[in-house]
Amino acid sequence: MVNESESSNTAAETPFRYQHTTSFAELLEQLGATLFVTTYQAGKLAAFRASKGRLSLLLRTFDRAMGLAVNSRELAIATRYQIWFLPNEPSLAERMPPPGTHDACFLPRRCHVTSNIDTHEIAWGRGDELWLINTQHCCLCTLDDRFSFVPRWKPAFVTELNRADPCHLNGLAMFDGRPKYVTCFAETDSFEGWRERKRDGGCLIDIESDEILARGFSMPHSPRVHNGFVWLLDSGRGGLMRIDPRTGQADEIARLPGYPRGLAFAGRYAFVGLSQARETKTFGEVAVVEQVADRKCGVWCIDTLTGSTFGFLEFEQTVAEVFDVQLLPGLRNPAIVGFGKSTIERASVAPPL
Repeated sequence: MVNESESSNTAAETPFRYQHTTSFAELLEQLGATLFVTTYQAGKLAAFRASKGRLSLLLRTFDRAMGLAVNSRELAIATRYQIWFLPNEPSLAERMPPPGTHDACFLPRRCHVTSNIDTHEIAWGRGDELWLINTQHCCLCTLDDRFSFVPRWKPAFVTELNRADPCHLNGLAMFDGRPKYVTCFAETDSFEGWRERKRDGGCLIDIESDEILARGFSMPHSPRVHNGFVWLLDSGRGGLMRIDPRTGQADEIARLPGYPRGLAFAGRYAFVGLSQARETKTFGEVAVVEQVADRKCGVWCIDTLTGSTFGFLEFEQTVAEVFDVQLLPGLRNPAIVGFGKSTIERASVAPPL
């Protein structure tokens, strides 16, 4: 059941406005979690915190913010040319205003310059190794100080690594600390060949076996392993899908009022990012654009046992797309130091002499 929504707005200097159901805020508060959202259109990392049935929003600017990897020790953010790393500095959290209100402080500490490889989803693996989906070169990669990126895997149907974006590799699912599944828009090996197959050419690939687990999706994104199933977003149709990894059987659990991209789970609940998908070159000629006139942008919370909407967070203006959605349990009110000169000049941390 969707409760009556409440509107909120950030500080006057930001154009972000949003509304949310009380159920959305209450669930986030019950989980004791912070919800992170990226939007590359607006170039923002948004952190939503919940208290007393209301949400508060912290915004930080990152150029073309895309994939997120989150844990209590460090955030990683994929941007236009770089991967930014923001470790948690607990000693700073105590001093951030207002004092005593923050339970973490993520501070920009270093970045890795990848060049424009169109990094999509990223994820922490074993030993805090960061895995990246390199969409331009159609490969799964890691980082090394000597190189822009280190290729670790590519689909079997792709013959060589070049800046051709043949299949639009985009989503990454981890299992037991290792990459397990990826999504792409089409099994093609020609320059941007996926564009002619975006209506139904999408597939889910098992990295370990190099086999296609399921086919027939429209612009799929955000594969995740949860409760023994593989989940993904059938974005071109607006669907939240559950796939049996033993058989490849895919079932639609919910249909959403927008272009879904970005997925995080908390028990029975799925937090799904939604975009309006206005740009026709990429999003034209797919079902969700043709059939849903009033497409929403925000984060929808879906009860996966019933397929119904439990609550939502909707952007009212300015923001038209969401890329990634991540939950960080155990931290209710983290601070994030941005690149504002007055703030970052004072946010220094050093060990004892």
